[in-house]
Amino acid sequence: MPIPSPAPSRTELIDHLVRTRIAGDVATPRDNNLSHYRKLANGDRHYWLGLDLGDRWTDEQDVLAVMAERCGVVDDPEHRSGQDTIDPELTVDALDRMATVLRKAVEDRRRVLFATGHPGGLLDVHRSVAAALRSAGCEIVVIPSGLYADEGYVFQFCDVAMLERGATLWHTHSPEPMAAVLDGLMREELALPELVVADHGWAGCAGQRGIDAVGFADCNDPALFIGEAEGTLAVTVPVDDHVVDPRHYDPLTAYLIEAAGLTAQP
Repeated sequence: MPIPSPAPSRTELIDHLVRTRIAGDVATPRDNNLSHYRKLANGDRHYWLGLDLGDRWTDEQDVLAVMAERCGVVDDPEHRSGQDTIDPELTVDALDRMATVLRKAVEDRRRVLFATGHPGGLLDVHRSVAAALRSAGCEIVVIPSGLYADEGYVFQFCDVAMLERGATLWHTHSPEPMAAVLDGLMREELALPELVVADHGWAGCAGQRGIDAVGFADCNDPALFIGEAEGTLAVTVPVDDHVVDPRHYDPLTAYLIEAAGLTAQP
């Protein structure tokens, strides 16, 4: 199915996000969200997604407050199980902010790197935006070959960097694949990206290294929202990052491309 044209209106997109559970009443349960917030606050680096949070977020309730503000989860600390939510209005607001970043990237002809730790859900979102940016004059960064991280190979497919293990595209939260890319570029004396569009540890690692980064994050991945709150990431878009059909993300992608003033590419 091609990216929808014309793109949906804001109201149409919000209806679609709720209907497909990309936002609204999402599949991720409340107890899973709170468990991840607690682990982040307890210093578990797996949940920091490549960011250095120091000792600034040691209270689970502070993490919950950020997630309620920026993602739209239920802000009641006594709500411990059952349904949790992503506010679709916040999703679209964040898409608008991301669109502004993409528009500026085109104006400045920036070098952009795309990467995903969620190839089963978000690969085509990144691929489509990369194609639109290239058509508009941006350079899409080509990563070095032969990169290795987390017992797998880091490679690029459809302009998107991913981790591969055993001929399988890998779901990963780790920042190590992005570290391998950035270190590989420096080792070969190639120009680093000026903007990274990613998710999970790919986005967190880039932002922590001082590269402008925007990303997508689920309601059980608080680190990137904290990164935006602290200014380490430019934008974090709240979404369920792996719904049952990846085609459900097509209207979101079309909205983002049109809001950025870009043209969807085949």
